[in-house]
Amino acid sequence: MTIAIASILMAIAIPSYQYVTTDNRMSGEVNDLLGVMQYARAEAVKEGNDVVVCSSTNGTSCSGAARWQTGWIVYSDPDNNGTLEAGEAILRYHGAFIGTDTFVPGDNTTNEVQFSRDGFALGLASAGVYLELHNSTASSTYTRCLQISLVGALTTVPYGGSCQ
Repeated sequence: MTIAIASILMAIAIPSYQYVTTDNRMSGEVNDLLGVMQYARAEAVKEGNDVVVCSSTNGTSCSGAARWQTGWIVYSDPDNNGTLEAGEAILRYHGAFIGTDTFVPGDNTTNEVQFSRDGFALGLASAGVYLELHNSTASSTYTRCLQISLVGALTTVPYGGSCQ
């Protein structure tokens, strides 16, 4: 009888535990990039020149790919040309996600965000961009969105059918 009750409790608890751990992981990952974007914007204002956040696979250069789950770097861009060149300081680096989560822009092209000394996000689509974080199942239950507006406002929202 005890084993039967324990089995029933386990059958109920395991799916709930998976939901909680996946939900927490997804929130942590989107908040990591949000924090980096906020840092980059603050540094651009503080330094008085552009600061760029770009996807990176190696931590020393921008990958040029719109796959943010491979990692990202933040670098100071004093010549304001949006290109990482010798002598420009890499301020932060985040490595690739360990699991199979994907972090892709809604427009499938945004591989960097450049913040001006005024805190504005440069070179974005007219309404800004959003990055969608999906787990391996691509379930909308776990999807999170990071929205970046032209004025540099950054927000995270749970997926509600659309990130826009």
